[in-house]
Amino acid sequence: MKITIRQLFRIVTMLPFLQLVPCAAGATPPAKHQYLVYVGTYTKPETTKSKGIYGYRLSADTAQVTPLGVMAETVNPSFVAVHPNRRFLYAVNEVTDYKGQSSGVVSAFAINEASGKLTLLNEVPSRGADPCYVSLDKEGKHVLVANYTGGNIAVFPVLEDGRLGEASAFVQHTGNGADLKRQDGPHAHSIDLSPDNRFALVDDLGLDELLVYRFDKAKGTLTPNDPKFAKLKDGAGPRHLALHPDGKFAYVVNELHSTVTVFSYDAAKGALQSRQTISTLPQDFSGQNDDAEVQVHPSGKFLYASNRGHDSIAVFAIHRDKGTLTPVQDVPTQGKKPRNFEIDPTGTLLFAANQASNNIVIFRIDGKSGKLTPTGQVLDVPAPVCVKFLAID
Repeated sequence: MKITIRQLFRIVTMLPFLQLVPCAAGATPPAKHQYLVYVGTYTKPETTKSKGIYGYRLSADTAQVTPLGVMAETVNPSFVAVHPNRRFLYAVNEVTDYKGQSSGVVSAFAINEASGKLTLLNEVPSRGADPCYVSLDKEGKHVLVANYTGGNIAVFPVLEDGRLGEASAFVQHTGNGADLKRQDGPHAHSIDLSPDNRFALVDDLGLDELLVYRFDKAKGTLTPNDPKFAKLKDGAGPRHLALHPDGKFAYVVNELHSTVTVFSYDAAKGALQSRQTISTLPQDFSGQNDDAEVQVHPSGKFLYASNRGHDSIAVFAIHRDKGTLTPVQDVPTQGKKPRNFEIDPTGTLLFAANQASNNIVIFRIDGKSGKLTPTGQVLDVPAPVCVKFLAID
């Protein structure tokens, strides 16, 4: 078959139109990287107007954020965690008294993926006052809680319908640290599972210890590891932990010293060895500061830590082989008291939750340098404490 010059010209000029035909026919390409964003808050009536857990919808490709309002009314849901099956959310209610007990609360919610709304399933006593951290094991069979004032940790089984059962494990810490104002007793501040689900790693701010427990994923029990803990510097106040994606390094942010300690991690033994401790503050800063959160970028190339007082995010480059840190940037969070921040799953955005200024400021992450640049987007939310993402279809 012969094609004339005119016919060839028509084919070439029609190509762009043919590529757009599906859209012209009404077939819109599916949106990618869609998330629900849940924000835990403090609801103390004397200091905040918060009603509980707030929600947003995020399109990470365009950085478009849509407010959804209050997802659940609940008291002091300071930290939240999303179940791996995306059907349930768990929150610690940071209170000192529950039905006459010296205990806080752990609340279980069902997630409506279409609206983001949360429906309370049940609540159980956390077994200690002021629970401040909640996480799940990798299979979603157990919820783990750190009780700050109680100075203890507990594990709760997740039932088939998402409700929580009675505690399957409870460990009371004892002792104190060098700073008697802040470390007069144990203060469990976080509890996370290792990638292989075999060890629970617990930061105790009051003891200056990163404690390690062997975790039985079938029974939900905790047994002290050997060695039992890694020691931080006296008065450091370990608060939160982040594991490197390759599983070889762990990073602890120290609230009282405003530092990050780098550990090498032996995944077979659950053993930690200190490699480096580095300040999160610029050398010329002399004011009061408390560190709060630490996160490793999904690429494993960068680490971020928040400063309350200096009101900034410290950015570090991670050495590929040694895991050690080199300062890159200190970025103002454009708010006060950045208690928590979270990196979205695509690794392109960082949400900085400024508790004292009642806002969340969104930054874009440079994939090559790790540096942060404000996007100009600021979310108004009362007393934000914790930000978590949930991928939606």
